[in-house]
Formats: sequence, structure tokens, C-alpha cells
Amino acid sequence: MQLALQGQSVAVFGSSQGIGRAIAEGFCAEGCLVRGFDRSPTADTSPFATTLGDVTSFAAVQAFAASFASIDHVVFAVGAGSGKLGFPFWNLAPSDWARVLDVNLVAAVNVAHAFAPGLIARGAGSFLVLTSVAGQIGSQTDPPYSAAKAGLINFMQCAAKDFAPHNVRVNALSPGMVQTALNESVWAAGQASLPAGQRRSYADWAAEKIRKISPLGRWQTPPEFAAMATFLASAHAQNITGQTINIDGGQVMHA
Repeated sequence: MQLALQGQSVAVFGSSQGIGRAIAEGFCAEGCLVRGFDRSPTADTSPFATTLGDVTSFAAVQAFAASFASIDHVVFAVGAGSGKLGFPFWNLAPSDWARVLDVNLVAAVNVAHAFAPGLIARGAGSFLVLTSVAGQIGSQTDPPYSAAKAGLINFMQCAAKDFAPHNVRVNALSPGMVQTALNESVWAAGQASLPAGQRRSYADWAAEKIRKISPLGRWQTPPEFAAMATFLASAHAQNITGQTINIDGGQVMHA
């Protein structure tokens, strides 16, 4: 399939690793002019430049947006959990919530506000956010993360309605089980709460979880998200907006 994205400008937040890195590389492979934004540099040589900054700082995000002469597509692929096991929710303190909400939800609002003028002026383009199946099922593993991602899905729908008259489409990709640092941090938080004799390796823990929750019984991979992200940015997806697309092996199904 020809996506015809050559020469288009793309901003990717959370571009240094995991799904965000794969999405940035996917747009590069389509001939796009990609620039990343992350709090840490990429670990090795990459085909795109990365600006270091904190996405929870609106001023930093605004400055990054202002550095684009024009913008076609924006991707928010940022995520962070509390780093603690949140089951039951009172295992956490209210103070554990603020940073998680800032990173996963308020930061996406920062990005949307900063790039809205450019997307509206362009009169075309897309804004894509990375959510989670946790935001759709009320996951007890990390309630602040689950609630933040649920809020992000709702904000995505609001933004899709507001941007639609300007021919800008807004969608979300929702990962299930992907081998990323965030996924591994969920395992680590759970293991820390167990006696030493009951702890399991990441590989064993993940294999059992996939068997239990995924009808297809396998990991999802970052390149799958890159493929869908580039498709959603293309004219082939011109009538897709306000949607949350689950790439989760069938974990979340809606009747």
C-alpha cells in the first residue's frame, strides 16, 4: 500500500524507546521529516533528531512546536506508571497520583494546545495518542495509570470533534502486552510486593499473563504500532477519527 507521506513533517513525543521510537522510525521509513521529543536521548544512532525536554512543561512543548515551520502529524507516545502495585487502590497514597496524571494526561493536553494552531493553519493532518487497554477495563494493577489513560481516551474524542471542522483527525492506539520498559515496570512493582520465594522472572510472569488475557496468546510488538500510526496519518484513513484502536491480541473486546 502506498501511503504517500513523503516530505510530511511529524512530531513524535516519547521517541527515544519502545513504541514511540518504532513509530518515529516508521514515519522515517515513509520518507517523512521526523523530529522527536523526549526526556532522554536515544540509546544509539537514529534516523531522526530528538529534542530533550519535559513534556509536562507547557513552555518546553510550546517552544518545540514553535520550531516547526509547518506540521502535518503529531504523535503522543508517552506513558508512565506509579511504579507501585495499586491493588487494592489504598495501597497507594493520593500523592502517588499527581505525577502519573501529569505525564499521561495533562502532558497530552499540553501537546494538543501547542500544536493546535499549526494543524488548524495547515487545514489537514492528524494527532495520534497512545493510550492503553488499562484505560478501558479499570485495571487494578495501577489505578492512577488506568484512570489517566481513560481520561486520555475521552480527551481524544473531545479533540477529534473540535478538530474535525479543520480536517484534522484525532485517534488513539491502545496497546495490550508489549515488551517495553513500562511493561517491565509493572512486573517489577508486582514482584516487589511478594516474598522472595514467590517472585518470578519477567519472562515467566509475562508468559502466564499473556496466556490468561490474550486470546491470540502472543506479545504485541512496537512495529505493529508504527504500521498503524503511519496508516492513520495517510489519506487511506481520511474518514477515521475519534477512534481507539486496540492492538492487544484480542484482550479487550466490545460487544
